[in-house]
Amino acid sequence: MKNAIYTLSLILMFLASANSLSAQKFGYVNSIQLLSELPEITQADEAIAAYQQELISKGETMVKTFETNYQAYIEQAQSGTLTAIQQQQKEGDLTLEQQEIQQYEYEVQNLIAQKREEMYAPILDKVRSTIQKIGTDNGYTMIFDSSVGGLLTADDADDISSIVKTKLGL
Repeated sequence: MKNAIYTLSLILMFLASANSLSAQKFGYVNSIQLLSELPEITQADEAIAAYQQELISKGETMVKTFETNYQAYIEQAQSGTLTAIQQQQKEGDLTLEQQEIQQYEYEVQNLIAQKREEMYAPILDKVRSTIQKIGTDNGYTMIFDSSVGGLLTADDADDISSIVKTKLGL
């Protein structure tokens, strides 16, 4: 009798665990493809490109000024109108200018990265919250991003990209 109860308990536990496993629902979305279709990304990319061009123009002006100063120095040095002290002073000034240009190039990279983060953050938050809401509303246990290569196989029925696009107005 105890064996029958024990066996019945095991069977019920097995069925309960099998039922909970089959109740799990998984979905996937290709976030790179999804983001590429968002008009907000295109607008952000255009704004970033304009900002980058503005920064590059300032850098080009700095380089042209340096080239002009360098050429003037070469002409003065070759004509012999500069004393040794003046030559050293001009060379020091040119070195400082060169360092400022290099520093500016570094700053440009950081400023563009900050601008990209500033522009993309609200868009990515919107997509993330939309996917989370779809997951909750449709009973998904997990939703994978197929663009990162972590998904080996999946049914088309579990691709939630169309649902996300609909919610995002695409």
